[in-house]
Amino acid sequence: MPDVTRRMLELLAQLQTGRRFAGGELAARLEVSPRTLRRDVERLHEYGYPVTTQPGPSGFYQLAAGRTLPPLVLDDDEAVATLVGLALLGSAGPPERDGHSGIAAAADRAFGKIDQFLPKRLRPRVTALRVTVEAAPQSAPAVDPEALAVLGLAAARHELVTFGYIGRTGRISRRRVEPYRQVHLHLRWYLLAWDIERADWRSFRLDRMSGIATTAAPFAPRPLPARSAAEYLREGITAPRHRAVVTVEAAAAAVSDALRFQDCEIEALTATRCRVVTRVDSFEWLILNIALTGAQFTIEQPAEFRARSRELAERLWGAGDESAR
Repeated sequence: MPDVTRRMLELLAQLQTGRRFAGGELAARLEVSPRTLRRDVERLHEYGYPVTTQPGPSGFYQLAAGRTLPPLVLDDDEAVATLVGLALLGSAGPPERDGHSGIAAAADRAFGKIDQFLPKRLRPRVTALRVTVEAAPQSAPAVDPEALAVLGLAAARHELVTFGYIGRTGRISRRRVEPYRQVHLHLRWYLLAWDIERADWRSFRLDRMSGIATTAAPFAPRPLPARSAAEYLREGITAPRHRAVVTVEAAAAAVSDALRFQDCEIEALTATRCRVVTRVDSFEWLILNIALTGAQFTIEQPAEFRARSRELAERLWGAGDESAR
């Protein structure tokens, strides 16, 4: 945390006690000079905090009564990022929303009122941004914000949870798990947890969970089975697929744009050359999407991929050969 931010938060913590502080006393508590203190108080005024000041030998600083929950302390870029984040989250919801439930609906509501909690100087800019930004709707299962909050608290406290779960086949089971991480991947929310009955790591979609309940039973944390929960989840989802490695004679950014809907690793080898590592259900899909970039490419792995590429090339050549008609 930057020194200025830490100092401002400490200053707010002192003022929110409601006490009157002499300038010297408050400066000493914060371990800053009187000049720095005056500058920080001016910052609070800019953010919209009603700090009463009285100069002179008997002067003091005091936060106005009834304002113990002042506006959010955000700089310009943070305010823009918050608004854009809410817009993106609000766009990802079920095809038919009732407008009253789910994390997307909550983000929509927050998007409409966020400027009320910002410093006055930022409100015009944020209001202008809000009325001119649109995020295209994306179909995603509804997830209850309360579920995210309950699971997050249980994971932080290392507390067992139970819930009903609908599997891929539609079978309903009751699960008892050690919650570790919640991951957002491909417009879905997942819980990575250790399943007590199955004695193994499992990932659960939050939209398929019901009756989530904490048990107050603690557990000793285990090391994660991968460098991150997101990495473990990705590996589990892509494990049944075919691994493909392709070198493309194009900039990594251009290839990333062409494969933006594909979960893959793109490594820049030079400014105009990159390597793509991914897992696919269909080699043909990957061949066509890379070919449409207009760049030359080399199939490194697997050999089957190279053979399928030649077969596809022959079919495409035949489709455009008028002499064969």
